[in-house]
Amino acid sequence: MDYERQRDEMVRDLRRMGIRDERVLAAMRRVPRERFVREGDRDIAYGDHALGIAEAQTISQPYVVARMTELLEVVETHHVLEVGTGSGYQAAVLAELARDVVTLERHASLAEQASSILAELGYDNVRVVVGDASAGYEADAPYDRIMVTAA
Repeated sequence: MDYERQRDEMVRDLRRMGIRDERVLAAMRRVPRERFVREGDRDIAYGDHALGIAEAQTISQPYVVARMTELLEVVETHHVLEVGTGSGYQAAVLAELARDVVTLERHASLAEQASSILAELGYDNVRVVVGDASAGYEADAPYDRIMVTAA
């Protein structure tokens, strides 16, 4: 499977759908989305649709990831909190843009898997924390930006 070509096509599609921030598009191009989906879904990882992951959760479709990231207006000096790690894909995209990312996940199995993938890919500026974020996460506050990817 030619994932690089699929990433290029995804970025072209995102641009056609209205994503304008070149930094966000470049981040989306650099993150290997196929690593964050189930093995059986890797051939469709770059389609613009959500995919199921463990714990009855999903990885958001590329447009949603790109649009939310664009709206957050992250810059390289930002300390970012993400609520809802899931597979870790959104955290990786944020890590391409921010100084560092703290991402909270209530499912320990998802947190462990995301942490492992992020480490394998060299995202040493992401810290995955297991916990309930309903009261926020003061340990590393204050944050420059907060993204909620869990509902």
